[in-house]
Amino acid sequence: MDVAMVVLQLAIVLVAIFFGARLGSIGIGYAGGLGVLALALIGVKPGTIPIDVILIIMSVIAAIGAMQVAGGVDYLVVLTERLLRKHPKYITYLAPVVTYFMTIMAGTGHTAFSTLPVIAEVAKEQGVRPSRPLSIAVVGSQIAITASPISAAVVFFSGVMEPLGVGYLEILAICLPTTFLAVMLTAVVTNRLGCELKDDPVYQERLAKGLIKMRGVSNIEILPGAKRSVLIFVIAVVAVMLYATLISDKVGLIAKENIVLSRDNAIISFMLTTAALIAFSCKIECSNVLSASTFKSGMSACVCILGVAWLGTTFVSAHEAGIKELAGGDLQTQPWLLAVTLFFVSMLLYSQAAATRALMPLAITVGAAPVTLVASFAAVSALFVLPTYPTLLAAVEMDDTGSTRIGKYVFNHPFLIPGMLAIALAVFFGFIFAGIVL
Repeated sequence: MDVAMVVLQLAIVLVAIFFGARLGSIGIGYAGGLGVLALALIGVKPGTIPIDVILIIMSVIAAIGAMQVAGGVDYLVVLTERLLRKHPKYITYLAPVVTYFMTIMAGTGHTAFSTLPVIAEVAKEQGVRPSRPLSIAVVGSQIAITASPISAAVVFFSGVMEPLGVGYLEILAICLPTTFLAVMLTAVVTNRLGCELKDDPVYQERLAKGLIKMRGVSNIEILPGAKRSVLIFVIAVVAVMLYATLISDKVGLIAKENIVLSRDNAIISFMLTTAALIAFSCKIECSNVLSASTFKSGMSACVCILGVAWLGTTFVSAHEAGIKELAGGDLQTQPWLLAVTLFFVSMLLYSQAAATRALMPLAITVGAAPVTLVASFAAVSALFVLPTYPTLLAAVEMDDTGSTRIGKYVFNHPFLIPGMLAIALAVFFGFIFAGIVL
């Protein structure tokens, strides 16, 4: 294939992605489908649709939506507010802890939406520059996807790593400590970024105009089934991990020929069962789940992955042989290049699962070592680079002080430095931990 054709195909991919970014939200998925059609019209065979990833996200979001309708998400928000108000001086360190572990438990970073208003309010009341806790909280929620036992990215990644002798539990044993340590060390740096709130001219201007309001303590009514819904969901997450342990080749408690449910099928069935149990025991109106904010954002993410990940796999599969030839030797001598590649691809694909689905199988075929693959996994979390991701935009909107703002050069926003630092540290620690564990 000549160079001109490759350039044309790449241009179609990039134009589709940037067009989708301008549309925003679910429009990113629409543009991905447009890009696939454009590539097909010039003779490129469409790649594999990431059905497995989409189904896992849908089932998890169905359970979270039921939990939200039952009041479980509100209950977690109340607990978050109590924690932050009890230790307001440490909000830049506590905020990412909250969003990180909520993502770990839920398998999606969209749970951060509910906590961002609380983080912004407590920071403002304490005179802390809100951009500090908000930026690292958003980054923490994104990078935690690569350590969540029920995230589509982790489930898919563990599936392609098992033939290499790296199990699901080993991936979690490496990714959990490395990503959390990276986020907390980044929080230390983030707490010193930007001028103090009282010295920010934008804040002073908005304060003088009366644009800044103090909301005070949230008045959230806790529904009768709220605590029960959270308990059911947590038990389900633990059940998924236990089942994955039982069917693991390393543990060997259930022989491979006796396994009825694969890990993917187990997560899907466990999550749908969880939703059913919450609906029944908490007596929720199931039709209300369709209008829950977590359900809407989660299903929007599914459409985005459908379009953008399909576009990515279409381009990558069309040039798989050439990529193998170019990258095979480099990954052997310079393994960190995989992390750099994953960083830029995820920045464009807007999804950790999509980036994992598009590149990890290819990295395996070119001979990347298991240590390199696991250590670089956190780099699929670069969703903060372009300031158009939903949680990032929500953080900007929640901060009426104006400290969390997007600069006129687009890339000069408060999420970039914390995000790049967190991923760099996670990959660095990943090589150390993976070298020990594997």
